[in-house]
Amino acid sequence: MNETPQSNRAHLRAIAVNVMRQRGLDPVMPPEVLAQAAALKGPAQTTEEPVRDLRAMLWCSIDNDDSRDLDQLSVAEPVAGGAVRTLVAIADVDALVAKGSPADTHAAVNTTSVYTPAVIFPMLPERFSTDLTSLNDQQDRIAIVIEFTVAADGSLAGSDIYGAKVTNRAKLAYNAVGAWLAGEGPMPPAVAAVSGMDAQLRLQDGVAQRLGGALHEHGALDFETVESRAVFDGDALSDLRPETPNRAKQLIEFLMIAANGVTARFLAAKKSPSIRRVVKTPERWDRIVALASETGDKLPAAADSRALAAFLAKRKVADPEKFSDLSHAVIRLLGRGEYVVETPGGTAPGHFGLAVKDYAHSTAPNRRYPDLLSQRLVKAALAGHPVPYSIDDLTRLATHCTQQEDAANKVERQVQKSAAAMLMQSRIGQRFDALVTGASPKGTFVRISAPPVEGMLVQGAKGLDVGDHVAVQLTRVDVDRGYIDFSRAGS
Repeated sequence: MNETPQSNRAHLRAIAVNVMRQRGLDPVMPPEVLAQAAALKGPAQTTEEPVRDLRAMLWCSIDNDDSRDLDQLSVAEPVAGGAVRTLVAIADVDALVAKGSPADTHAAVNTTSVYTPAVIFPMLPERFSTDLTSLNDQQDRIAIVIEFTVAADGSLAGSDIYGAKVTNRAKLAYNAVGAWLAGEGPMPPAVAAVSGMDAQLRLQDGVAQRLGGALHEHGALDFETVESRAVFDGDALSDLRPETPNRAKQLIEFLMIAANGVTARFLAAKKSPSIRRVVKTPERWDRIVALASETGDKLPAAADSRALAAFLAKRKVADPEKFSDLSHAVIRLLGRGEYVVETPGGTAPGHFGLAVKDYAHSTAPNRRYPDLLSQRLVKAALAGHPVPYSIDDLTRLATHCTQQEDAANKVERQVQKSAAAMLMQSRIGQRFDALVTGASPKGTFVRISAPPVEGMLVQGAKGLDVGDHVAVQLTRVDVDRGYIDFSRAGS
């Protein structure tokens, strides 16, 4: 290949644009959308539902180091009996992105922001998502607050949703906060700069651990996956760096799961329809049972989230080095999530992986269209307005959001594979230890850990299934198509 390292970013950007179009996604923000964003003079100051002034509270955001589209803030305070009142503020995107406006119409095309190694394709113009509708550092914003009280045993003792004015007191990042909470790093300067923020974060962390414990007791699945992030030196791709779970990511994850449950139940109580995120009974439970038997463990013949959660917890302790591989395999076997409509009094399926019945994506309206739809349903209920969508409209949108989210995931994986192929070009002929991550009529796929790269096993796949370990040799890469081909070592 003749490209210079400096052209890596441009090459990956071109690949991403092409793949977006192939998958039915629009990589270009239309001029009328940009014009709508440019015409705004500042963030929204008012909204129709009643608004409380909560700007004095010690709100903070915790996100990726480079995140600029800040969807949520959190804060907590002790109450009687050892319980903790917890508040999650969600950016009021609907206040500026009205239903049927150019920005809304375009957001409904892709339905999600798409994150690729060289370029991000935001669902909304950056004028919205990283500025006017982002809960930015030291900025006053209006928000939808999801409040819930967490008892000592991790159960919810009460909840509410309302509008509020909020101010982000500290923009924090997962890696620094996670290391500090785990006792593996110094207090982040942004924490030290705000009086009381250290105690606030410890309190939120304690609440999150309570919530996580309760979830796992009910059968929520505890995974540990290693994702990779492309690292650039200028425009040259220099590495794929693994990103592992940490305490700060857990903190946000558990608070958001609770907030999404509160939203679903709030809409049900208001006799409003809602869009739920569901994961049905695992598609390949029989293979999960087989994986368990390989370690001497036994799972029931019928899908059981509590039994699977207990098995995963046991394996995490027994073999922590291989737990990430097991997690990847089980996630693939669980099957994909989807959006469905819950009608008033209805019984939509729950989320198998989280072991919860009520789960509505609502905490990232700058990045996900279902969350913006949920926000409009909540705001209509708060303001006493009619439901802004018919059941038929919501059903059509739920199906479309599922399809487009699947397409976006495929784009992200394919461009990530193109980046991996760039890095692997010089390693053709080398041998690696690999894990089988996919086995279907489409082919058998394997993942190596150093660097974290996935490819197709084009030779020697017979008899292998998800979760098997195998020695492989890199035989070919195709950067433009994101192909990385392995053969079974010795085959």
